[in-house]
Amino acid sequence: MTEGADVEVEPRPVYTQELFGDRVDLADRYAQHLVTTGVEWGLLGPRELPRVWSRHILNCAAAASLLEPDDVVGDIGSGAGLPGIPWALARPDARIVLIEIMERRVEWLRMVVDDLGLDNVRIVRARVEELVDDEIFTVVTARAVKAMTTLIEWSVPILGPQGRILAIKGASVDAELEKAARLIRKRKLIGPTVHRVGGEGLETPTTVVELRRR
Repeated sequence: MTEGADVEVEPRPVYTQELFGDRVDLADRYAQHLVTTGVEWGLLGPRELPRVWSRHILNCAAAASLLEPDDVVGDIGSGAGLPGIPWALARPDARIVLIEIMERRVEWLRMVVDDLGLDNVRIVRARVEELVDDEIFTVVTARAVKAMTTLIEWSVPILGPQGRILAIKGASVDAELEKAARLIRKRKLIGPTVHRVGGEGLETPTTVVELRRR
């Protein structure tokens, strides 16, 4: 399968079945949205097509194993629905709220969620600072928010007691945690715990930082 100017789209890895089970066909449809309208609408760069599964969909879906039954998850700056949509597919017992401020991205998310029939997903167009009085989550996550300190400041006001931050991070995780250490103590958070998940099926396991409210 190709898309655009001879850019090869990554075939669906075998590991996909393990993560999504009987919803693997929905994961396929989500991937099709990403590599077509997701690229056309500017939510995914064409250079990401050769790794759309391994770097994006499965990288996120592997972290869904850290969710607890009936979690209510806020995905800050959801963009193309990462990690929220893979989590909703892998964990239909969880409720996922995709938080996004940009109108075009919200429109795309609504189109995709409607097509996939995800009744455990809700889309909120807002800045996270506007949610303090309206939403309380058991988990807050983000993939696009680069600074751990920023994510902590955004997350704490909308987390319930014992609520968790699950931040998907890359190679800079140690440096980010070092910079955030003082803020973690100031906000009296428990952790950090660094999880590496998906190693049984991904060439590069997904790194997730967990912090918990008292």
